[in-house]
Amino acid sequence: MSKKDKSKEKEIKKEILDETVAQEEQTNEIGEQETPVTEEQETCKEETLKIQLDEMNDKYIRLVAEFDNYKRRTLRERIELIKTAGEDILKDILPVIDDIERAIQNIDQSKDIEAVKTGINLIYSKLIDFMKQNGVTAIETIDNEFDIDKHEAVTKIPAPSEDMKGKIVDVIKKGYILNDKVIRYSQVVIGE
Repeated sequence: MSKKDKSKEKEIKKEILDETVAQEEQTNEIGEQETPVTEEQETCKEETLKIQLDEMNDKYIRLVAEFDNYKRRTLRERIELIKTAGEDILKDILPVIDDIERAIQNIDQSKDIEAVKTGINLIYSKLIDFMKQNGVTAIETIDNEFDIDKHEAVTKIPAPSEDMKGKIVDVIKKGYILNDKVIRYSQVVIGE
């Protein structure tokens, strides 16, 4: 399409638009002149509007009350959920506690120290397995570089060798991660 054709098309569209606007204005003028509003119609409209306003206010009040009830119910449910959130985990750890209690009862009676060591190691491995099942893992520390996001430096000591400078030499307290979030930082000793 050439530039002439485009400009002609624009002119035609403009003329059609102008005619449409003019016709609408005439229709509005004629409609306003023909229908005079009486007082009776006006009071009827006012009453209708008042009724509609009352209905909308009633709907609004009911909606606000319903929302308030919803907030209270969800708050109550959330409080209940927080109270019982750890219930499943605690139920799962009870068998480990039972094993520890049995071990404590049998330590005094046992004469075989190897059996006691084996029992304690079994309980420890059961507890570690429980922790892994719930997403808790120990933070790797010994011989690793110090990482401020996972470790807490308690002290510095002279490094036993040149390659241990800036690395973790000893662990005072193990750190743990729960699903990629540190829940306890490792307390470590750094070589310098």
